[in-house]
Amino acid sequence: MALLHRAELRPSKLDLLTAWLPGRPWFAGTAGADVTRVAGYRFDDPAGEVGIETILVRAGDGPVLQVPLTYRGAPLADADRWLVGTTEHSVLGRRWVYDAAGDPVYQAALAAAVLDGVGQAEEYFEVDGRREVRAASMTVRGGRLAGVDAAGIGAVREVVDAEPTRLVTERVELALVRRPGTGPAEGGLTGAWPELAQPVVLAYATPR
Repeated sequence: MALLHRAELRPSKLDLLTAWLPGRPWFAGTAGADVTRVAGYRFDDPAGEVGIETILVRAGDGPVLQVPLTYRGAPLADADRWLVGTTEHSVLGRRWVYDAAGDPVYQAALAAAVLDGVGQAEEYFEVDGRREVRAASMTVRGGRLAGVDAAGIGAVREVVDAEPTRLVTERVELALVRRPGTGPAEGGLTGAWPELAQPVVLAYATPR
């Protein structure tokens, strides 16, 4: 489960993405236009240290883009390439925000979703000692790959920042679809939000 805080972020996530997205090789949309949120989902960090959130956004009137982010309380070593920016969280203090494709905690969570069928985390607030669940803005369904599980693929050796973004391990390549709807017709991690007629593929794996 993902514990959320009723907090203010300065700058906001969308402000960070408005500045950062146009420089990505997979960007599509209007550079300089405000980025708007379409939907989102979260994964769990088993250690409870890193926030993992995937936001689906549009830049102007462009297509939907999938942007997984991780939130950390200290910089991630050797990850300057993946840094989106920093923000001040009114409850947690300074947070370092990363393109999650380059973060090992997200890489493990994505592998578990694509290969082991692990779904999204339930999101909740704690209010006066009680758990208050937040309704999901989209539904996500994990996938499977015959004969392969997340524990057996080894660490990510290379990340190719493209469309799709490829996370290369010894046994498989995990493909993160940056523009949902451009991936294979079925398989892998799928998701749906209200404006869609049917689910789309968000990520998938191919054996090496």
